[in-house]
Amino acid sequence: MSYTIRRATHEDKPEWLRLRQGLWPDAPADYLSLDLDRLLADPDAGVFVASDSSGRLVAFIETRLRAYAEGCETSPVGYIEAWYVDPHVRGQKLGRDLIHTAENWAREKGCAEMASDTWLDNDPGIEAHYKLGYWEVDRLVHFVKKL
Repeated sequence: MSYTIRRATHEDKPEWLRLRQGLWPDAPADYLSLDLDRLLADPDAGVFVASDSSGRLVAFIETRLRAYAEGCETSPVGYIEAWYVDPHVRGQKLGRDLIHTAENWAREKGCAEMASDTWLDNDPGIEAHYKLGYWEVDRLVHFVKKL
């Protein structure tokens, strides 16, 4: 199957939101929609979507510039903030193509490094990063205490 990857536009917001809900199913839709306009307008952010041959969005990647990322030696750093491919199109190298698109965007922004993160229990996501040439630099456990 062929896919088209391009910059996201305001017209993509409903389908982009649907994909974000696939990535973060426990987050309320109104929360996930809060920063869509800001991301589209931010020159230090790149949002790319992939559509199938019918024009339906099936994947996205959100990346931005950060001053710092764990394990990196340069600044700014390209950072993969969100990356999602609909389950029915996984395994077709679309995720890889989205990562390459984000990496090219970061290179164009002057970055020499790209960083990312995922949950400790996201074994498929961790494996996908390894396959794409990323390596683990740190593990983090968050704590909270009610006062």
